[in-house]
Amino acid sequence: MSMLRRFIRVLKDIVYPKICLGCKSRLEPHLADEYICSRCRLKIKKNTPPFCHSCGRHLEKDNRNKNICPACLRNKLCFDRAFSPCLYEGVLKELIQEFKYKGKTHLARPLSKMMTDFIREYNFPVAYMDFIIPMPLHKAREREREFNQAEILGRHVALEFNKGLKNNLLRRARLTQTQTGLDNDRRFLNVENSFNVAKDADLKDKNVLIVDDVLTTGATSSAAAAALKSAGANIVFVLTLAN
Repeated sequence: MSMLRRFIRVLKDIVYPKICLGCKSRLEPHLADEYICSRCRLKIKKNTPPFCHSCGRHLEKDNRNKNICPACLRNKLCFDRAFSPCLYEGVLKELIQEFKYKGKTHLARPLSKMMTDFIREYNFPVAYMDFIIPMPLHKAREREREFNQAEILGRHVALEFNKGLKNNLLRRARLTQTQTGLDNDRRFLNVENSFNVAKDADLKDKNVLIVDDVLTTGATSSAAAAALKSAGANIVFVLTLAN
């Protein structure tokens, strides 16, 4: 029976070879259970310290004494601090889009591992978080996509660090225009007052970690944090896969 299974697997690899999601080349047999080849894996750009003490992006040399980037000096963000292990470009951008828009939810495990590895490497204070909240989608958008990518990523992070996941506590109050293509100011206006908190939520003095896939201007995360703090939350951190 085992010989038959091996034969079927070899035949399947011939007819439907595993393809690297980054460069679209055929994966070598020893990488059959992977999702990208070793060359593409090395091309994923890491977000490296020193980090902006607000949005978590890498600080350029001119801003290191201030501990904050120029964008965060211009925009007051309502979360206390954001963290991201990677940069939203190249191979990783393609992988996130495959995961988010093409339903390749099996990518959640390797993508979330980048987040959990980052937490350990930089001693992210996850132990002080009372629970994790995935960034919610509006019901109409979730029906269209059939899943919430932030919830899937958040579930992996929550399981890894034995934290509760509250996926119905924070809600989208209205369907907003997609942020893609909007300039900085319009992004903040677009999501202003777009979140609310469940009436029975107990957030008083709670420390909360919001999980999402990408942080761009921080407008969406800031609006979500504002709703949580208005409901009594103490510290609100944000963890995204990329920025």
